[in-house]
Amino acid sequence: MKKFGIAALTLSLLSPGMISMVQAQEDFSAIMITDQGGIDDKSFNQSAWEGLQAWGKENGKEKGAKGFDYLESDEDSQYVTNINTAVQAGFDIIYGVGFKLQPAIEQIAGQQPDQKFAVVDSFVDAPNVASINFRANEAAYLAGAAAALSSETGHIGFVGGAESEVIDAFEAGFVAGAKAVKDDIEVTVEYVGSFADAPKAKQIASAMYANDIDVIYQAAGESGNGVFSEAKDLVAADSSRNLWVIGADRDQTEEGTVTVDGKERSLTLTSTLKKVGETMHTFTNEVMNGNFKSGLVEYGLDTDSVGITDGQLSEDILKQVNDLKNQIIDGKIEVPTKP
Repeated sequence: MKKFGIAALTLSLLSPGMISMVQAQEDFSAIMITDQGGIDDKSFNQSAWEGLQAWGKENGKEKGAKGFDYLESDEDSQYVTNINTAVQAGFDIIYGVGFKLQPAIEQIAGQQPDQKFAVVDSFVDAPNVASINFRANEAAYLAGAAAALSSETGHIGFVGGAESEVIDAFEAGFVAGAKAVKDDIEVTVEYVGSFADAPKAKQIASAMYANDIDVIYQAAGESGNGVFSEAKDLVAADSSRNLWVIGADRDQTEEGTVTVDGKERSLTLTSTLKKVGETMHTFTNEVMNGNFKSGLVEYGLDTDSVGITDGQLSEDILKQVNDLKNQIIDGKIEVPTKP
């Protein structure tokens, strides 16, 4: 675990007249606390870290206690310790990335009323906490439609990480989107029980592909890498198989690339996007400029904060998916949040 020194004096201790906005911006610092999976999970946490790095680069910051940084959590018991470490280091804004950090953020926000926090994918009702949420079910709906329209077997799968309201929303949107375009599509749903267990996700994917499922949507963080691994292993062994994976949270084209007979082939049908990084980048700038706002804020298709990549989708399927997207934005389709 990284150790930080106590910051000399935070802006919250100085009167507005004692320091200019320029100096305030120069001194501003931000840190994120990950949930399980770490910053190289190729999914949710990585997207968040990329956004914070982009903010740092834009503002001439360096990685560390006076700029931007992260603390990784290998297990739930580390959340409180990591958040307290960030508080003691004097960071101006502390992000809890993932719904699993909600209890720890809520606890420490009550103990540290002058510290600014933000929690992603959850809600904390406190004057010093911003709650950043995404209507990922809307993007999942489009993924479900794309999966159903692309499937040759009429049987598709969903692999979730840890069961929760957040992943329930992914599942609900995916199933609804699939059924909307093909009411007889068969959808199998399985949960890994963790965002950091790729081997178990690989086993689940193996069973699904063996049961004539040809498209799997994984919303499982680092665990989702196991789904990609299984698809690539199967296609490498038998190049005649048409198997697909749908990525989550960021464009996961790279994770689905496999070399077959000396040629690269992409098994990533498409990826749903949840622009955590871009949102954190923008929000950190707003806080740095004195515009911190607590409370709940939601981002969806209407703000281009969630979406879907073109991936390997055909032009006809893309057209149908984009039509569904516009109907959701216009309020003609209401996407469920619960299975």
